[in-house]
Amino acid sequence: MDRAKMEEAIRLFVDGVEERFPGDDLEATPSRVARAWFEDLLSGYHTNPDEEMSWTGAPEGTGPVLLQNVSFTSICVHHLLPFVGRAHVVYLPDSRLAGLSKIGRVVEAHSRRLQIQERLTSEILGTLERTLRPHGVLILLEADHTCMTLRGVRKQGSRLVTLSVSGVYETDPSARKEVLGLLAQGRDGPSRATR
Repeated sequence: MDRAKMEEAIRLFVDGVEERFPGDDLEATPSRVARAWFEDLLSGYHTNPDEEMSWTGAPEGTGPVLLQNVSFTSICVHHLLPFVGRAHVVYLPDSRLAGLSKIGRVVEAHSRRLQIQERLTSEILGTLERTLRPHGVLILLEADHTCMTLRGVRKQGSRLVTLSVSGVYETDPSARKEVLGLLAQGRDGPSRATR
C-alpha cells in the first residue's frame, strides 16, 4: 500500500466536499485518515494469514472443534464502507490442533482488507485447509453491511450470512447438519470454543 497516495486522494476528497470548519484543523485530516486506513482498517495487507496459524498435535479421536462469535470488521470493496459481524469456525482435526487465538488472528488478517463477505468466508476456509490439513472445515459468517443500512435501500437490521465448507462437511450432509446444529445453539451467546 502507498500511504502517500492515500493521503493525496483524501486531500482531494476533502477539497471536493467544499466544506470548511472555522477553527478546525482540516489540514491534518488527510494524514489522520490515511494513517487510520493504512495502520488499522486495511492492516491485513501487512500480514500473511497462513503465517498467523500455529498448531500442536491433535489427540487421537479428536472430534469437531467449534469457535463461535469471533468478531470482525471489514471494508466493502464496492463502497469503501464497513461491514461488521461474527465468524463461526468449525474444523475436524486430522493430526493438527490449532491454537484458538490463532484462528482469531486468521479471521483478522483476512477481514482487514478490501473484501466482499463471500470471498472473506472462502479465504478463511482456505487458510485453515492449507495450514491444518483437517478432515473438513466449515466457516459461517454473519455481518451487517453499512452499504445497505446507511445508503441505498437503508434496510436496518439486514444481515448477510455466508457459508463455505470443505472435506467431510461438504461430502457428508449428516456431519454438516450436526455442526450447524451446534453452532445454532451458541450463535447468540458470548464467544466460546468447544472441543
